[in-house]
Amino acid sequence: MSASLEPANLADVVRARATALGGAIVYEFEGRQSSFAEFDRNTNRVANALKALGVSKGDRIAYLGKNSDIYFELLFGAMKMGAVTAPVNWRLAGPEVAFIVEDCRAPVLFVGPEFITLVRGIKSQIPSVRTIITTEGGADEWQDFAVWRDAQSADDPGAEISPRDIAIQLYTSGTTGKPKGAMLSHANMLNLVTAGKDATQAWNEWTTDEVSLVAMPIFHIGGSGWGVLGLYHGAKGVIAREFDPSKVLDFFEQSKITKLFMVPAAMQFVVRQPRAREVDFSRLKYMLYGASPIPISLLKECIDVFKCGFVQMYGMTETTGTIVALPPEDHVEGSNRMRSAGKALPGVELAILDVNGNRLPPGQVGEIATRSGSNMAGYWNLPEATANTLDKDGWLRTGDAGYLDEDGYLYIHDRIKDMIISGGENIYPAEVESAICDHPDVAEAAVVGVPDETWGEAVKAIVVLKPGRSATATDIINFTRDRIAGYKTPKTVDFIAALPRNPSGKILRRHLRDPHWDGKDRQVN
Repeated sequence: MSASLEPANLADVVRARATALGGAIVYEFEGRQSSFAEFDRNTNRVANALKALGVSKGDRIAYLGKNSDIYFELLFGAMKMGAVTAPVNWRLAGPEVAFIVEDCRAPVLFVGPEFITLVRGIKSQIPSVRTIITTEGGADEWQDFAVWRDAQSADDPGAEISPRDIAIQLYTSGTTGKPKGAMLSHANMLNLVTAGKDATQAWNEWTTDEVSLVAMPIFHIGGSGWGVLGLYHGAKGVIAREFDPSKVLDFFEQSKITKLFMVPAAMQFVVRQPRAREVDFSRLKYMLYGASPIPISLLKECIDVFKCGFVQMYGMTETTGTIVALPPEDHVEGSNRMRSAGKALPGVELAILDVNGNRLPPGQVGEIATRSGSNMAGYWNLPEATANTLDKDGWLRTGDAGYLDEDGYLYIHDRIKDMIISGGENIYPAEVESAICDHPDVAEAAVVGVPDETWGEAVKAIVVLKPGRSATATDIINFTRDRIAGYKTPKTVDFIAALPRNPSGKILRRHLRDPHWDGKDRQVN
């Protein structure tokens, strides 16, 4: 049976599924199960509890925690009263967390047990926060989520929610070193679901018998979006607190997973587990993957082990996730299409643009642009950055370079921006360079992405030391760890006398990067 109602916003999705599916399980988390009816009541309580704290429609509330059913209660509860949840990347360093919480001006911060000490350390840096609530206790000075929630009525708050209202705010790495809050509306998140409902794409069909694994972090669209997608279709979502390759195999055995989304680095960790070839994957229908390119050899290995349909997905936070997909029938060994990202999903337009914004014909490389109902509403409080990404006609520039073939298949060629993608995480050189240049021995630095067998790309720093100063690669790496997230810190450091620059003084990163990519057929790994 398929959940066929078409609500106008995500709050109404919860109500509709509770009415239609009642006692069926919507989320399972570490032995705790929530029915659709219970989830509806609990999200009502969350909405009323937020109102009792003085949270108003349009306010942002911040969540710093790993995956859990509580996060989805908070996400949908906030939607029901018109607030917007901003999940924070828990891998970030304290100053980075503080920036995001303050940028979204959150009056309330929800904190997972692993990050109570971190929040205590940055409390003075987040003056906008009036209330801190712990999701699983552990702090005497702050209220526990369950106690806070259950003190309120389960009556529906009855707030009027427009499809244009913002549903979630996800922070992306910034080209200037500061993250930007991508505002995704209810209409954005519902668009890709409804746009493809009449298309004959078996991999995109869901039934209420599906069991989906939410294993990617909820601070990414691949985590939050996947969790929302399963609920929309009335499917059961099994939530993994964090990605653990061995535990993922346990989920297959114990929960009979039928669908999941993973990044290629995660797929590699799972398939290389010693017992991966002993697990029964017979219930698994489709494995969807994306966020970074996948080596063909790894894909072949996964096809051999998982024996399910594979779907490659291309998209970004600003497009509410997937806009291009390569379906299972195109995963054919020896086919050139296996090197493509696939074709545009129903309702998605693609164009390849030259430097002047003119459309290029098939086969010519340019910047990939897209237009659909899933393009973000804009960046939070950044009108100039929004205008540079979204034009007046609704076309969004991705910053990726590629080309379309005669059949409409998209091939990713390079990145126009300097962004590094390591294990599915976006890393901008400017942010890493800024952290390195705070070192007292460093005169200047450049950061590039180099091939890495595990993560796709790894961060390499090229450093120029001040005259008479000395520092080792280990010194530089350890110095940055206190300032930026671990995945952003350089994995290797080279020292040179001077950075290559053009006549106007701009660092020629390509001169530093290209030698590491010799022999590769594309400049992304």
